[in-house]
Amino acid sequence: MREVTAAGSTVEEAVQTALLKLQASREEINIEVITEPKKGFLGFGKREALIKAVMKTPEPSLEADIPLPEPSAEEPEMPPVLKKVNEKPGEEAHAYLIQVIEQMGVKASVEKIQKGRNLTFLIEGEDIALLIGKRGQTLNSLQYLAQLVANRHSSQYFHVTVDAEAYRQRREEILVQLANKLAGQALASSREVALEPMPSSERKIIHAALARNKKVVTYSAGEEPRRHIVIAPKR
Repeated sequence: MREVTAAGSTVEEAVQTALLKLQASREEINIEVITEPKKGFLGFGKREALIKAVMKTPEPSLEADIPLPEPSAEEPEMPPVLKKVNEKPGEEAHAYLIQVIEQMGVKASVEKIQKGRNLTFLIEGEDIALLIGKRGQTLNSLQYLAQLVANRHSSQYFHVTVDAEAYRQRREEILVQLANKLAGQALASSREVALEPMPSSERKIIHAALARNKKVVTYSAGEEPRRHIVIAPKR
């Protein structure tokens, strides 16, 4: 019997994440609420909802089920082996992404761009918001899985980027604006400002955005998946 745990800002959001990971409908799972969400006060004491979802039916075959993990909750599993392993890592990762998107019920095209060992996959189509997810979490999961597929049979490491309708560029612009705004808050209050947890790729954007600011310093704190950046005034 298959089961997963999932987190979200609400119980319903956590349930939807579990359904996506199990590739199942609401009627096919039993749900147990482990932790109720808590809003907190002024950003402190906030807690996400945590649920456990258990499949009612026997576990489907490996080929029929491709789990899509949530990076903020637990470590993603190694994706299942495709029926035929392509000779080129980029082609295999490309085929895998198309397969996952189809199983998610999204109509989209995937363009592959390869420059040496850098692979970029550009997704366009309907319901792109479903592929991006909240603050890019689903898109990050797709990228993580595609990178695993590209590198599992290769003697050379391939760097993989998965983007959907220029989301990553828009997200980078938002993060740079956020970094400058919070740096100003840190200086005005003479106190450290902690950002919300985010993946390492986004933390790098924050660090880079403030690297030339001589009045503040940035550092990462906490453990994954709750690792975050702190902006502090220079003493």
